[in-house]
Amino acid sequence: MCWGSIFGGHFMTVNTKPIGVAYEDQNIIGADRIYSDNELGYTAQAQGTVTQLTDKSTAVTLNKSAGRITLNAASLAAATNVSFTFNNSLISSNDTLILTISGGATVASYNIWVNSLSAGSANITLRNTTAGALAEAVIVNFALIHCI
Repeated sequence: MCWGSIFGGHFMTVNTKPIGVAYEDQNIIGADRIYSDNELGYTAQAQGTVTQLTDKSTAVTLNKSAGRITLNAASLAAATNVSFTFNNSLISSNDTLILTISGGATVASYNIWVNSLSAGSANITLRNTTAGALAEAVIVNFALIHCI
């Protein structure tokens, strides 16, 4: 039966996918836009945690698209930067890595940013913006925006 004959010759889009059949995640592959009026993010399986050993310049590895990095509680002098390598096999040179300090830190005492990114890793810098040394296990949330 032709839908056009039912609706006076005007064709309309219909959902022809059977109920209960599994498709790609929301079947959005190739979509021009993704809209959400609620949450948009990663599943629990796409997230992970890692704790930095030794000091704040020690590299960490976590092969997840999102998660938490707990930095070592070593002291960081006033108005000082420290950088570390974040190894992650999911990072490509086209991606964007978003960082947020989410805990373990004196409020408004640090800045954090990605200072370089390449396939498989990013270099992250933390800056103590205060007038005194701080020895805190800063918790950093990260999310990877994958760009092909």
